[in-house]
Amino acid sequence: MSVDQKTDASDLRLLLKGIPENPGVYRMLDAIGTVLYVGKAKNLKRRVGSYFGHVPTRRIQRMVSLIVDIEVTVTRTEAEALLLESNLIKALQPRFNVLLRDDKSYPYIHLTTQDEFPRLAFYRGSRKGEGRFFGPYPSAGAVRETLQLLQKLFPVRQCEDSVFRHRSRPCLQYQIKRCGGPCVGLIGAADYAEDVASTVKFLEGRADEVVSDLVAAMERAAAALEFERAAILRDRIATLRQIQQRQYVHGEGGDLDIVACALEGGLHCVQVFFIRGGRNLGNRGFFPQAPEDTDLATVMSCFLAQFYTDKNVPPELILNVEPDDRDLLEQVFSERAGHRVQIKSKVRTERARWLEMARGNAEVALKSRLSSRAGYARRLDALRDALELETPPARMECFDISHTQGERTVASCVVFDGEGPRKSDYRRFNIEDITPGDDYAALSQALTRRYTRIKDGEYPLPDLLFIDGGRGQLGAVAQVLRELGIEGLPLVGISKGPDRKPGTEQLWLLGRGVPVILPSHSPAMHLIEQIRDEAHRFAITGHRQRRAKARTTSSLEGIRGIGPKRRQELLKQFGGLRGLARARVEDIAGVDGISRQLAQQIYDAFHQEIPGY
Repeated sequence: MSVDQKTDASDLRLLLKGIPENPGVYRMLDAIGTVLYVGKAKNLKRRVGSYFGHVPTRRIQRMVSLIVDIEVTVTRTEAEALLLESNLIKALQPRFNVLLRDDKSYPYIHLTTQDEFPRLAFYRGSRKGEGRFFGPYPSAGAVRETLQLLQKLFPVRQCEDSVFRHRSRPCLQYQIKRCGGPCVGLIGAADYAEDVASTVKFLEGRADEVVSDLVAAMERAAAALEFERAAILRDRIATLRQIQQRQYVHGEGGDLDIVACALEGGLHCVQVFFIRGGRNLGNRGFFPQAPEDTDLATVMSCFLAQFYTDKNVPPELILNVEPDDRDLLEQVFSERAGHRVQIKSKVRTERARWLEMARGNAEVALKSRLSSRAGYARRLDALRDALELETPPARMECFDISHTQGERTVASCVVFDGEGPRKSDYRRFNIEDITPGDDYAALSQALTRRYTRIKDGEYPLPDLLFIDGGRGQLGAVAQVLRELGIEGLPLVGISKGPDRKPGTEQLWLLGRGVPVILPSHSPAMHLIEQIRDEAHRFAITGHRQRRAKARTTSSLEGIRGIGPKRRQELLKQFGGLRGLARARVEDIAGVDGISRQLAQQIYDAFHQEIPGY
């Protein structure tokens, strides 16, 4: 149990008297209570006191000059302090800490082991549900490539449950031998379970064991004169051997991450290569925010602590820079992972070459980032001048509406900050209870929901708000903000020009009777178009997903008294949903187990919920 303490003395040196000599976390606060810095310590009194003696860097001098209060949280161990520090840095984003912006959650492969015929699927999100999760993978592309490989090796289904339950005949995947056809009983549960077991071994990195099992099964099939099955197993073994040759890291095996950090032009980059089961799954780059004079060892230490807070840690981490607190990091990671975790920075032969490759990738990414960062900064400055703002906006939001003839309306909100898109702050709103096609009402509903939360302090207020629309949409938004008591927020409506061609957009500013028209080559216009297009993309993607879900969900699933067996029987009798939708009530009532009353409910569901389906 942690113990919180807070002191309010005006003399900073007097604060030290109330700080214990225990391990814990300290927070430096400025005059308005904003957290400037979060740090951990084995001895809080000694560590905090060091800031008020000889100050080694300008960064620390600037920070100390702003401190008016210090809060401490006492923990039982230094390891507990490290975990708390990492969580607080992520939550509070203190300006003098090294901050890791990891916008997207990592993708996994999900195996629904709770099902009789488990399904393999792409998955992103919380891993608290049923089934097994394999990963993380560095990108969605790495997951999809692995799923494609698995389809060639083991015919485990990857179709949606709604499709699986309603099949009356095998699909194309069965025809090309990439699924065993469990939906229509073309493979038994025992044989399917063998394929699932092989899939699990492959995903766990036990490919050699899978090959041995396949060889033994091939020999048994040949001895039993089952030459067709033996040939299928032979082809699987050959495919698996090819995959091993193409993807294995030479001389390596098992699970490890290769992490390299580089610095140039005041910007840091960390590249992480993911090796799982000896296979290189790809890499991902990160650009942690850090004060100018932060050394690479500190950046590496802070990155590792924040990055692996909520992720699986492999048994080995290979780094190009020895981190601060290596022993402590090893201890914490080992306790969380349930196995020993080693952190190494001095390696030779093949590992040294891979580490050099990771460092080279970090340097290339830095050069590219510095180039694009300078261009983005120029566009922000141009936007400030074009809209006559006092300073370049540090945070911008843009809203857009998407629907098809008023159906399944979705509003999007995208966020850009001083470095570009901040995807972790993107939000979508499913719009309900409005007149179909009423964009003004849709905008009002989305803005009310978003800015009520902003007013409650859940999100920061932007410096600039864009709306994809003209004067009418801008007026609707202004009315919502007035009702919420939000004043002084610059609003800009982006409408298409008279000929509706790209590059002829008009900018409507609140209070101006005529639009602002920027040249098509203007850097400010390029930035506005980028933000508007991103909002449009995010809205239309959400709308299509919502519409597809509504149209592909079986109308039978919401009817009381229709379970999986009756659904399957109905679909078999009528050849699928379309045939059932065209059937008369009398025809439906003729199916075994379906009463006249239930048949009427089924008929009504199709002709009211999805007309014409």
